[in-house]
Amino acid sequence: MTNAQLQRPRMQPIVAARALRALIKDPDQTEQVFVIIRAMSGDSLERSYRRFLTTAEGKSILQEKRHLRDMLGDRASLAALPSGSFGRAYLTFVEAGDLTADGLVEASDVNEELIENPELRLYAERLRDQHDLWHTLTGYGRDPFGEACLLAFTYAQTHNRGLGTIAFIGMLKLAKELGIGVFKAMWQGLQDGRRAAWLPAQPWETLLEKPLDQVRQQLYIESPDTYREILQLHLANA
Repeated sequence: MTNAQLQRPRMQPIVAARALRALIKDPDQTEQVFVIIRAMSGDSLERSYRRFLTTAEGKSILQEKRHLRDMLGDRASLAALPSGSFGRAYLTFVEAGDLTADGLVEASDVNEELIENPELRLYAERLRDQHDLWHTLTGYGRDPFGEACLLAFTYAQTHNRGLGTIAFIGMLKLAKELGIGVFKAMWQGLQDGRRAAWLPAQPWETLLEKPLDQVRQQLYIESPDTYREILQLHLANA
């Protein structure tokens, strides 16, 4: 399927506005988050896929039909990696949170089964499965503040307006709880995402074997200092 044949979903601001009102009225309606993301994402997936196609690694991944979830689900192989490696750090992260690669599938807002192009579907799945790798790499935790900062970082990488909308909503909500420092932390996440290498097309299968610090340096990943300072202060005062 050529680039010209890719579907270009339109944004649905009215649908997003209704979901946002429902979410504000009842914050426990977390399914509204995914409604907002889908309604505001537009053609962001298709645009990033076209960029993916221009990279040598992207072409190799599609040609070899490499599914990232296969490697991330192999806990024994991850545990056998050297201490201090990116893969071992990832394993520590997911085990601490009792997470699995399959869990991302269940929580995903991407309806892969509705994507007819198999290569676009593989890319969408691979992008989804990278989420906890990005957590490990950036140093943002799974707390709501860390998730919001990672959303800002991810928006800079993918230009997905749905994620940007949720990040903005989260920022306003978190600022009421944690103070105005939240704005600085999320701005840092956004800027760091812009300065970093483009993560969707990285060869994660080989990067997992390398030392975590080396991978961060290679991909221009900065330390999330503002996030950590604010989180530590909040925990100390809790």
